[in-house]
Amino acid sequence: MALFTWEQKGEPDEEEPGGGSSADTGFCGDEAQDEMMEEDEEMPTPKLPPPPPDAPKKEHVNVVFIGHVDAGKSTIGGQIMYLTGMVDKRTLEKYEREAKEKNRETWYLSWALDTNQEERDKGKTVEVGRAYFETEKKHFTILDAPGHKSFVPNMIGGASQADLAVLVISARKGEFETGFEKGGQTREHAMLAKTAGVKHLIVLINKMDDPTVNWSLDRYEECKEKLVPFLKKVGFNPKKDIHFMPCSGMTGANLKESSELCPWYTGLPFIPHLDSLPIFNRSSDGSIRLPIVDKYKDMGTVVLGKLESGSIMKAQQLIMMPNRHTVEVLSLLSDDVETDYAEPGENLKLRLKGIEEEEILPGFILCNAENLCHSGRTFDAQIVIIEHKSIICPGYNAVIHIHTCIEEVQITALICMVDKKTGEKSKTRPRFVKQDQVCIARLRAAGTICLETFKDFPQMGRFTLRDEGKTIAIGKVLKLVPEKD
Repeated sequence: MALFTWEQKGEPDEEEPGGGSSADTGFCGDEAQDEMMEEDEEMPTPKLPPPPPDAPKKEHVNVVFIGHVDAGKSTIGGQIMYLTGMVDKRTLEKYEREAKEKNRETWYLSWALDTNQEERDKGKTVEVGRAYFETEKKHFTILDAPGHKSFVPNMIGGASQADLAVLVISARKGEFETGFEKGGQTREHAMLAKTAGVKHLIVLINKMDDPTVNWSLDRYEECKEKLVPFLKKVGFNPKKDIHFMPCSGMTGANLKESSELCPWYTGLPFIPHLDSLPIFNRSSDGSIRLPIVDKYKDMGTVVLGKLESGSIMKAQQLIMMPNRHTVEVLSLLSDDVETDYAEPGENLKLRLKGIEEEEILPGFILCNAENLCHSGRTFDAQIVIIEHKSIICPGYNAVIHIHTCIEEVQITALICMVDKKTGEKSKTRPRFVKQDQVCIARLRAAGTICLETFKDFPQMGRFTLRDEGKTIAIGKVLKLVPEKD
């Protein structure tokens, strides 16, 4: 999908020094973009005019849309892109035409994010869609995560890059209930978002325009009542971290402007609410940590990831952990716009020199040489068993998802139980743990992975354990255990 963005980079670059000096260059760019749409199925990257040299950088915020399959996540994403002018009317009309031909007319908005053929035919998001929009104060990247349960690993990848999660709930009768029952994805996603380190959760109660709901306050309150206790259990604080709002992705009501259909909701609509959120604090002077999400070959080696801390300059020398390759940053793109300097929170594409694409795996980390991240195979962690039918004993194998890394691990020893309420540790070693218990365990990964303790660096110290397609436990790394040679 992202392969052709480099070829288009030529035009905006030349305009950059003058800050978009000549009007005609911008114009021809536009025509070129239109022609490109005729021939090409792919969605061209919207060209943002280069910012004037003295404009302060907008704060970058990553928003992940999560929720049960068909709650309307992609549709809301598409609608937001349209309302903020990132997708023009013409493109949407083209999508609408194509969607009608396939008898999928209510899906045309989601096609702005679901750009590959398989996703469109099934109407399901598989990959984590990437798109962005800007408000007055902030630059948002939409990570539209898949809701279907076989794609949860992709969803974890999306959430581990997010600062803010939007949980989309369908208010339609029957749909809310299925999303929320034991097998539904609503529960699992909210939990994963929390472990992935999303601090703030906005719950959008979607499909309020549906005939079975018809903007009814009672239905809205009912959905809310069922969700709050659960979100509390996962660890969100209902007063501070959660914000509920009704909306309709299909009609766009209450996304940008308040809707008269809904006089009982007095808060800000969705986009203004995003704009008014307090700033996320990040240390740009910390040590560099960039977990790799994906990589491909394109005139060299290109890696994608979100810069978690530190700042990266063009032509800087970095180390790729855990294999300790020294690499140089040849070029740097932030949300597909070329730049010389990147701060924490930005989604980057880096072209690297000194490493082959085959030598990189998702979950590797770019660091600065003075301060390498820790890597190893054995570590102690505190884990909470979320759902598991039988007991878990030493020798249990699962798959760990930690930042962007996925690796097999084994619980080699259970060290002690932790009392949920008091936090007291048991004196004796437990023989097993079961659902809803908290314990400290020693884990050993199949291969070397990069990780930090939760205390030093939360983004790289929390993880989920999955097995047989379910999330079994969430945890945080307490200490790294050196290998015995």
